[in-house]
Amino acid sequence: MTRPRSTWLIPLFLVFGVLVPTGCVLWFMNAAAQSQGKAARQSVTDAYRSQLRFLRDRVDSFWLDRAAAIETAASGAAPAAFQRIVRQGMADSVVIVQYPFPARELPQETPRGVEWQSAMEQERTPSTLADAAASYGHIARTETVLEVAARAAQAQVRCLIRSGNRDGALRAIQTYFVTGRLRQAGNFGGRSIAGDELLLGLHLLKPADARYAPAAQHLADLLNDYSAPGMPSSQRLFLMDELSASFPAAVLPTRDAERLAVTYLETEAVGANSRAMERTHVPDVWKLPAPGGHVIGLFRTSTIQDAMKALLAEKDPPPGVTFAVSPPGAQADPEAIAAGVWLPGWQLSFSLVNSKPLDEAERARVASYLWIGYLAVASLVLTTGLLGQWLRREARLARLKTDLVAAVSHELRTPLASMRLLVETLLEDERPEPVKVHEYLTLIARENLRLSRLIENFLTFSRIERNRQKFVFAPTPVSDVVHKAVAAMGERLHAPGCSLDLDIDNGVAPLSADEDALVTVMVNLLDNACKYTPGPRRISVSAAGEGDKVILRVKDNGIGIAPREQRRIFRRFYQVDQRLARETGGCGLGLSIVEFVVRAHGGKVVVNSSPGAGSTFSVVLPKGAAA
Repeated sequence: MTRPRSTWLIPLFLVFGVLVPTGCVLWFMNAAAQSQGKAARQSVTDAYRSQLRFLRDRVDSFWLDRAAAIETAASGAAPAAFQRIVRQGMADSVVIVQYPFPARELPQETPRGVEWQSAMEQERTPSTLADAAASYGHIARTETVLEVAARAAQAQVRCLIRSGNRDGALRAIQTYFVTGRLRQAGNFGGRSIAGDELLLGLHLLKPADARYAPAAQHLADLLNDYSAPGMPSSQRLFLMDELSASFPAAVLPTRDAERLAVTYLETEAVGANSRAMERTHVPDVWKLPAPGGHVIGLFRTSTIQDAMKALLAEKDPPPGVTFAVSPPGAQADPEAIAAGVWLPGWQLSFSLVNSKPLDEAERARVASYLWIGYLAVASLVLTTGLLGQWLRREARLARLKTDLVAAVSHELRTPLASMRLLVETLLEDERPEPVKVHEYLTLIARENLRLSRLIENFLTFSRIERNRQKFVFAPTPVSDVVHKAVAAMGERLHAPGCSLDLDIDNGVAPLSADEDALVTVMVNLLDNACKYTPGPRRISVSAAGEGDKVILRVKDNGIGIAPREQRRIFRRFYQVDQRLARETGGCGLGLSIVEFVVRAHGGKVVVNSSPGAGSTFSVVLPKGAAA
């Protein structure tokens, strides 16, 4: 059965009438949602652009307050002020102008002048180094002027080392500069003698010595002590570097600040040229003069950015909005503005990053649009599907009607033509012979039986299509069904060249079935067995019970059915061998009627066949009651 040419219009309509417009609608809806999202972001951008000026005022106030705080913290002793500013995070480093280191000259005539000259004379002679050390020690212990006492203690340590008495030198360093009164003493040039001597003592020890770590810690404590004057920054940084090289575990919080200050002093002149943040000659370092002009705070670029980040985050910004301050030369947002008079060249900007509320709103909007689109598409597809099913149903019904008319016309024409020819032959003979009359009437009866069977199949098919086929279930012996079907076939099963074998188990309980319907089933199966067995026919019919089932089998030695055809033979008007069907008659309704009747009785039809080896049709029915 061929498919009408119009069936390809349905998928074509589905593609061009549904899928293409649907894709366009979804694309436009997605584009509209994205446009609305961009518009929402732009409105937020416009709303927060006005806040930049307010933030710029906060930036100016911040650095004004920071400069004043540095100047306030710089009051008092300069070393302590340096430590206080650095440790409190006011600046990475600080330079205090006019850092005082008063230099004092050793008096030409002092009560110790004669004793000092004697010790110096003893030091010149290697054999009297021990006596010189003793003389210097006496001066260090009894001198009231700390600078003189410290120089004498330093000379004593020097003589002890030259004489080979390292342990004595270490004890002297411990006595004078660790626990003694000379720990904060310096020379008349302002340099700390205690720092030099503690470093010397550390060099006299080996790292494996148990006294090494305590000696290093004593030096670290001295370097971290800014409470008393007496150590210039250059000396403190030198001692810190030496200590770090010898004892890396030493904790020196102000070392980087000291180095930054020294580097700044080495690269440019000390002075405040402006009242705002200014770039220095040190790479990536900025200076901020205090209002009084005698204190200069030093800041790295990263420190300024971190301070601004913390400042701008003090009042929680809206979700997804990030404010930033960019240094001169850095690429900033096109909407950026100047960061203020205290940060010349810097730019203040904001950006929308990780904006969850906006993203969620945009996603919700897109999702709502898409859901609306999906629902519309689903409705359209469903409607199209229903329409397609209706069209297919109408097309199928039209095909069935056409096929039925063609089949009826073809199948009825053949027996009617045969009977007309036989009747006309009898009428033309004025004195027909009785034998000839009997023969012709037999042929007319056979054609009439064939015609009746065709009409019955057509009527059954019509009732099936209109769902008007009714079954009357009653106790029905299996043997009666088989015998009535064989009788209905008439002489076709007893003709020359045809053998029929019946095997009926009389012990099978009667079925609850429609007897006429089951007879129609068996007649159709027997008719197919005769029709599709062109040579000598061997047909067997059996009926037996197996468990809770009753099985009726019709077996032939005909042309057989290929496996791929076995799924199609129960379709309406389908015929395996069109040529043989035309020769023997038939319209392809028999097996479709068989399957319908058997299913209505709660059973099934099983086919076992192969090309050239015949076919076996098994009707499996439940015992006792219908489905």
